[in-house]
Order: sequence, then C-alpha cells, then structure tokens
Amino acid sequence: MTANDVNAAAKQSFDLVITNVHIATMDSAINDTYGTVLNAALGIKNGKIAWCGNAADFPEFDSLQTPVVNGHGKWITPSLIDCHTHIVCAGNRANEFEMRLNGASYQEIAAQGGGIISTVKATREADHEALFVSAKDRLNALLNEGVTTVEIKSGYGLDLDSEIKMLEVAEQLNQHHPIDVQKTFLGAHALPPEYKDKADDYITLVCDEMMPKVAELNLADAVDAFCEGVGFSNEQTRRVFDAAKKHNLPVKLHAEQLSNLQGAQLVAEYNGLSADHIEFLDEAGVVAMAQANTVAVLLPGAFYFLRETQLPPIELLRKHKVAMAIATDFNPGTSPICSVQLMLNMACTLFRLTPAESLAGVTVNAARALGLTDRGVIKVGLNADFVLWDIDSPAQLSYQYGVNPLKGLWKDGQQLK
Repeated sequence: MTANDVNAAAKQSFDLVITNVHIATMDSAINDTYGTVLNAALGIKNGKIAWCGNAADFPEFDSLQTPVVNGHGKWITPSLIDCHTHIVCAGNRANEFEMRLNGASYQEIAAQGGGIISTVKATREADHEALFVSAKDRLNALLNEGVTTVEIKSGYGLDLDSEIKMLEVAEQLNQHHPIDVQKTFLGAHALPPEYKDKADDYITLVCDEMMPKVAELNLADAVDAFCEGVGFSNEQTRRVFDAAKKHNLPVKLHAEQLSNLQGAQLVAEYNGLSADHIEFLDEAGVVAMAQANTVAVLLPGAFYFLRETQLPPIELLRKHKVAMAIATDFNPGTSPICSVQLMLNMACTLFRLTPAESLAGVTVNAARALGLTDRGVIKVGLNADFVLWDIDSPAQLSYQYGVNPLKGLWKDGQQLK
C-alpha cells in the first residue's frame, strides 16, 4: 500500500458535503430552541446524515472526488412535513364559498347538494387518473415549498370501492412522486347519503368490510375518524379503533373541532399518534394526550377559512408538554390551502405559537404525528432530508410569506430543487 493509499484510507467518505451554512437541526439535545449549529457543515452518505457539526471540526475527506455545495452563509433546516391532508379528492367548492359570502346558510347549501356530499359525489365519479393528476399538482406545490413527506387521507369515497380507489391513488403518488406519502384510511369521515339515519350500520361497513380490505391490500399506514356531532360518536369511534387494533394499524383522530366529545381522551387511550384540530380540547384531554405521547396537530388553515373564534388551548399544551404539530388540512371544503409556509405564519399570527414552535410543528413534531422516527431532525443516522433557505434566521420562515426563500432541497441525499 502506497502513502497515497494510506492517506486516502484515513479520510472519511461522503457522497455530498455542504459547507458554509448555519443549521437549525431541531434536535432537542442541542440547548437552543432551534437546535442551532452556527458556521456548520453537513456530510451525507448513502442517503443518511453522516456528519453534522461545526465546520472547524469537519473530518478530512477527498474534496476532489466528493461533490461540495457552498451554502454561502444560508440556513439549513430539516425538510418540511405536512402531516394532515385530504389531497386526493375531486371537484371544488368555490361556489359554496361564494354562496356563504352572499348570506347562504350551511343548511341551505346542503339542501342544494353542497357540503361534503358534493365532494363525495365528485370523488366517486372521478377515475384514478383524474384523482392522480389533481393530487400531483398539489404535491408539486408543497414540494416547491420544501415539503418531502405528506400524509394523505381517504374519506371522500365513503363506500368500499371509492375508498380503495383513493388509497390506491395515494400509493401511486408515493411511487411516482418525489414526496413520501403516508396513507391514512378515513372511512369514518362522514355519513354517506345512502346510510342516512343509519350511522351504526355504516360503522359496521367501515369495520367489517372496508378496513379488512384496506389492510389486506396494505393500503394504509394508519386509521382516522371524525369524532364530532356532525360526524361520529365517541362509541362509534371506539368501534373503528378496535377494528384498527385488530389489523395492527395505529390510530389518529379528528377531535374536538366543533365541540368536546372527549375524542382526545379516547385516542390517547389507544396510544394514538395524534389528535387533530382540538379547538375545544379541555385540560383532561390534554393530560391524557401527554400521558400517551399523543401529538396535538393544529390546523390554522381550517380555523382561518371557517372564521372560527375558539382557539386551541395552546397554554395547556405547553403546560403539559404535549408536542404540537402543524399541517395544512388541505381539503376542498374547509381548508383549500396548499401551503405549509403559510401555515407557519398562521400558526404564529392566529394561534400565537413562537417561530421555533411553528418550525418544530412542520418538522420534528410532524414526523412524530406520523409515527416516523427517521426524519424531521438534522441528526447523524437520520434521513438526509433537508432544505437550504436564503434567510437571516429561522424565524424568517414564519415571519414572511409570499417570497419563497427555498434555494435547495434534498431528499435521501438527492437534490430535488
């Protein structure tokens, strides 16, 4: 072995090195709200983060054989995660938006075939290709903002074939789009018209026919339900969770959005991943979530679009140290907003989160809300999913909206933007 061979062997091997950056790692082990590493460098190997720290301590590597990106003093964060969406759907409800602003009531709109049933009708009629194309456009919008993981729920089919179709489209997107897609079965989203006044019978269909087929086809990573007066009761939701448990599927819940049916306590009882919306959550529910490590998913887009006034109990969540995630809740009826960057600003302006809490909500805590432990933080051994931003500080991501500061995006160590 020659001296050159010995020197080469002593050098650490990387597939990519990023230098001259500051990093908001979002790692709580680093004593800073953003897990900040200033004047940093990042080493990537086999799609994973192999080194992260101060540039002065970066190990020797073969700079002639290794691609090196100069970050020019910009900031890196983990790539963003949208942990609650209904992106696969057909049609839109802009006409209802206009009707409401012209004074029509929800009941009047529903009597004319509007509301969620209009989306169900359009989604049932749409084929796989139409659903795929519209959802792909939405994923592209999120990708352009630095998002590399998205959860997609079913729930606008409300019959076996249509629910399967929605989840199949979500899986096709997972296979053919750069974004990782997590699939959630939301058969218990609303009562379909053919089951009017027969909610228990519909829940039987969800539990005994839909869920076994979804599980057999491996089309879901989790199960969700809408526990609400206009959705399903606590006991009906429990039936859904029992069926999910039988199929080894983790659960999450639309809970306490319009009233308090103790849905958060129920999902915590099942060690659920998250309770979402939670505007009417009380302290008993917060305590139950804290004990179960259930994440609170805040959805400021729906709060804004519906002009709600009941704020989620942010101080209680802080008091009991419940992790808070943030998501778009993209859907055609109550949050037709496909922008995680806007959610960062809304979480601060509407819910009074700090910029650090807001960023954690679309990175580390959003990953927790999906049960994912391999992303959401810049840390050795985790996925090399990260964004290079042209910002002066991480707070700028929540402060400004409309001028996209994204300058580079990597997923599994491969540059996408």
